[in-house]
Amino acid sequence: MFHILEVNKFYPPHIGGIETVVAQRAKYLRQFPDTEIKVLVCQEKGKSRTEFINGVEIIRCASLGTYFSCPVSFSFFQKFQELSKWADVIEFHTPFPLGDIACLLSHCQCRVVISWHSDIIRQKKLLKLYQPVLKKFLQRADCIITATQGHIDSSAFLPDFREKCRVIPYPVEFSHNLHFSPVLTEKLYRPEHVKLLFVGRFVYYKGVDILLKAFRKVHGCELFLCGTGVLEPELRKLAQNLPVHFLGNLSDSDLQSAFADCDIFILPSVENSEAFGIVQQEAMSAGKPVINTSLPTGVPYVSVHQLTGLTVPPHQVQPLAEAIQKLADSPALRQTYGQNARKRVLDLYQCDSIMQEIYHVLRNN
Repeated sequence: MFHILEVNKFYPPHIGGIETVVAQRAKYLRQFPDTEIKVLVCQEKGKSRTEFINGVEIIRCASLGTYFSCPVSFSFFQKFQELSKWADVIEFHTPFPLGDIACLLSHCQCRVVISWHSDIIRQKKLLKLYQPVLKKFLQRADCIITATQGHIDSSAFLPDFREKCRVIPYPVEFSHNLHFSPVLTEKLYRPEHVKLLFVGRFVYYKGVDILLKAFRKVHGCELFLCGTGVLEPELRKLAQNLPVHFLGNLSDSDLQSAFADCDIFILPSVENSEAFGIVQQEAMSAGKPVINTSLPTGVPYVSVHQLTGLTVPPHQVQPLAEAIQKLADSPALRQTYGQNARKRVLDLYQCDSIMQEIYHVLRNN
């Protein structure tokens, strides 16, 4: 039996792109023959608990709460020490300093694979203290998986470890639900309006404030914002007197319907914390054009400028407004980009083949 341990900060129902990736790993990797997988994460706050989700054991360690984007959990170290002796390979999803430190303190002998999702961007002062630990952790790793070449090139750390890096994109699970509901259309103030969609948390690096300022310069459209977050009160003020719909967090089925029902998907992210933007893939799989930003990360690798949508500079209101208006005014261009987008997803991001590649990396094949 081959034992895989997945390590991350949190696990669904906690909302986040990395959590989505870890859940996807657990779902698919358990299907390989003679393979057992466990997932070690923390509670956002509260006591330890273990549960089985889709046949995978999820161990959630007790936490005093989250500080500087990292859970404070003492029981995590004890549980990691125990499970590291069980595992043949441990896949760490970074950034997660608690996991890095636990690995180094445990002196575990199993294979270590890092899935590098993003550099630590915001906590710059803490990063100076943590940097020596991170470098030792990268030295300890047998392999480092990144979703795009942009993850490596834009990182402050990975260029020194290029020989360990393996680029494997995030896979897309295609929905087999063909009965989408018009969740956006039924909310339109005017039926002829073009439907713009944003999906994500209302946090500093998503650039929703820039989107709202750009949207004020656009005509003939309505904007649908799917998500919640600490910036929501501020964003609602910016959206006053605009045709903007705050949808909150949608169910999985309604979210898939929103992707299918929108005309343009927008990812206006402004900081390197946005390292990929899985939501782009979801919109592209529904055949929708994407407007994204030219961050030096993996974002513009997913949806390509003038092939599957338009790419604009981050933080820039006017170029974003012009890109929105250009696509809003041209149904034919939207259709062309949307068709190209779906083809790109089918060609590059098929789930089965990518999961096979990840499994081979974990087994060192």
